[in-house]
Amino acid sequence: MPLHQLSVIPVDVRGSELGLALNTQAPLPLATCRLDHPDGGALVLGVLGASHVVTVEHSDTVFSEQVSCDLDGELPDQTRAPGYHLESQTEFHNEAAFRGLADQLRERCATGIGWLGGTFPGDNAALTALAAEPDGPGWRWQTWHLYPSAPGGTIVYTASRWHP
Repeated sequence: MPLHQLSVIPVDVRGSELGLALNTQAPLPLATCRLDHPDGGALVLGVLGASHVVTVEHSDTVFSEQVSCDLDGELPDQTRAPGYHLESQTEFHNEAAFRGLADQLRERCATGIGWLGGTFPGDNAALTALAAEPDGPGWRWQTWHLYPSAPGGTIVYTASRWHP
């Protein structure tokens, strides 16, 4: 099931506290979804509380991206590494827009191929959603981290690409 009702209270409670780590040991995900690449290799999406980890397995290479509050530093607006690019943005939405996006993401996680989501107790808009697809010989993925706070909520969005 690609949409998981997680029974843990997330430690990550503010999008402003998210950081980025590449190629580090990540905590064990609460939920995962493995996608196989048509040319070989795989990508694993993982929900870590209100944060995420994505791991790419390609030939003899392993690459990982972790966005979490457990990391030092801030989540950059964009960053590059060999074969990798990430862009992120943080926005506050009013109640209607925030809840509407949460509903759309939950539906896509529940029915879409290449989607994974985790919801958390206390508010059905507390959600981490990930989506990925092959991109030529590599991958591209997007993530949404939703943090409810009256009167609306904060959404941290990332878009990443990895190529061998």
